Amino acid sequence: MHRVAAVVVPPVLSFDVSIPLMVFHNAEHYDVRVCTARPGPTPTVGGPDIVVPDGLDAMAGADTVLAVGSGGEQAPAEVLDALRKAAAGARIASLCTGAFVLAQAGLLDGRRATTHWGLADDLATRFPAVDVQPDLLFVEDGGIFTSAGAAAAIDLCLHLVRVDHGAAAANTAARLAVVPPVRPGGQSQFIETPLPPERGTSLAPTRAWALEHLDRPLTLADLAGHARTSVRTLTRRFHAETGLSPLQWLLHRRVDRARELLETTELPMDQVAGRSGLGSADSLRKHMVGRVGLTPTAYRASFSRQAGSPAEAT
Repeated sequence: MHRVAAVVVPPVLSFDVSIPLMVFHNAEHYDVRVCTARPGPTPTVGGPDIVVPDGLDAMAGADTVLAVGSGGEQAPAEVLDALRKAAAGARIASLCTGAFVLAQAGLLDGRRATTHWGLADDLATRFPAVDVQPDLLFVEDGGIFTSAGAAAAIDLCLHLVRVDHGAAAANTAARLAVVPPVRPGGQSQFIETPLPPERGTSLAPTRAWALEHLDRPLTLADLAGHARTSVRTLTRRFHAETGLSPLQWLLHRRVDRARELLETTELPMDQVAGRSGLGSADSLRKHMVGRVGLTPTAYRASFSRQAGSPAEAT
C-alpha cells in the first residue's frame, strides 16, 4: 500500500481536506491518513469543525505527504519540522494554500511553485526565493508538487495517481469521483480577465452590431461608419465607455465566440476560426493559447458539451 499523509494546517476548508480522501480512496493501493499538530476537533473556514484523528507521527514512513490548508498563515513549528524530516524520503505536495506551509519550511526555495491565483502575489512577496507561477494548475519541481485552488488540487491528486499507476487508474478514480479526467498541470488556472465595466451607452448599438458580424474582418473604419463618427472620435469614446480600444475589445469578443463554438459544436478548427473572425486555425491556436493557456483541441476536450465529440487536430 502507498501511504499518504494529509497534514491539515488550520485555517482550512473542509472541502480541501476531503480531496485526498476522495481521490486516493477511489484508486487502489493507497492508505490515506489525515493528521494535524493537535488531533481532535479542528476548525474550518465557514463551516463546522472536523475531527482529525491522527497526530504528526502519521507522517513517519509515509510515501506521500500533502500539506493542506493554512490560508497563508504561519504554520506551527512542529509541522514545519515534520515536513522537513518527511522530505528526506517522501514525495511532498501541497493543495492550494498549503504552498505557504511548504514555503515556510524552506522546501520551495529555488523551486517553481503555484497556489491559488488570488494569493500568488502574497506568496511571491513573502517568499522571494520561490519562483511563483501564478497561472498554472499545478507544478512539479524536484519532486515537490504544488497546486492551485480546489479543483486544481483534485487535478494534482489525480496526476499523482497517474504517476504511480498509469492513466487508466487515474481515469477510473476521476470517474468514481465524477470529475473530469486529469487536466495538464501547465494549463491556465482560467483566471478571468473580464472586460472592464462599460461606463457609457452611446456606442452600445455599434458594439451590438459588431457582435453580430464577428465573422467579418471588421476595421476601425467599419465601426466608425456604423457609429457615424470619425475613427479618432470612435477610438476615444470606445475607450471611455469600455476601457479598451475598439480592436482590443473585438479580439476579446472573438476569443469568447471561439470558446463558445469549441464548447457547443463539433465544427472543424478552421470553421471555428472563420466564424469567430480569427481567420485561420493557426491564428485561433495562437490566441487561445495566449488568452486561455490551452490549444483549441485541449480546450474542447476539457469543456465540450457535445458528448463524445471527436478530438480534432490543431
